[in-house]
Amino acid sequence: MITSFRKPPRETHGLPRRQPDIRFLEGPRSRWDDLKFVVDIAWEFIRGFRALHFSGPCVAVFGSARFPETSPYYDQTRRLSAEIAKLGFTIMTGGGPGLMEAANRGARDVGGRSVGCNIVLPLEQEPNPYLDKWVNIRYFFVRKTLLIKYSYAFVIVPGGFGTLDEFFEAMTLIQTGKIKHFPVIIFGREFHHELLEYIEKMRQRKTISDGDLDLFLVTDSVDEAVDRISQAIAQHGLKHVERKPTWLLGEGR
Repeated sequence: MITSFRKPPRETHGLPRRQPDIRFLEGPRSRWDDLKFVVDIAWEFIRGFRALHFSGPCVAVFGSARFPETSPYYDQTRRLSAEIAKLGFTIMTGGGPGLMEAANRGARDVGGRSVGCNIVLPLEQEPNPYLDKWVNIRYFFVRKTLLIKYSYAFVIVPGGFGTLDEFFEAMTLIQTGKIKHFPVIIFGREFHHELLEYIEKMRQRKTISDGDLDLFLVTDSVDEAVDRISQAIAQHGLKHVERKPTWLLGEGR
């Protein structure tokens, strides 16, 4: 006896509902479709560059959208971001709620600049109210490129898949020399305990080098994190260069 595990088609007025074909073996899309996709991506980058051109040196804060204002992580992220903003850095986040909002709010608390790269999702993520400037991006890889392009340090606060994706993206680029050895700070030992154990396991199994553990700082101290980031100012000669908008390009602050 043969038993089928396929679900029967749903009935619509007595007739099976036609399902769209999934053409796994169709191969590459047409050249025209590929060209349209490339143009679409290029336009996303141009929009991002125009929106963030006047942001100045940034510190990217990566964290979860799911922690409420009552979470201790929210308060910690807000305090840390405020101290970083006092150094003259712009706080850059993914633009959403939760710990992204906390970071942007910390910058606003001390009169610092605050920008965001907001991702467009099916359940729309609204930009948080503490942003001086933001841009809505549809592609995650474009968003990550923008977050990294303008940042001179990366702060990892508690988060989920997206936060870890951004963390390991930055780590890979630093490890391979694609960007300079900018500070990477994992803030919150207790939350990241298992992640650090896994990184240590990778070191023991030789999938990363011993020296790769020096590419990031793990701390619970706002002062220690700020001190590490402030070293980047002297190390890389960072200073805010005042850029003036060009009216011919329709630019504004």
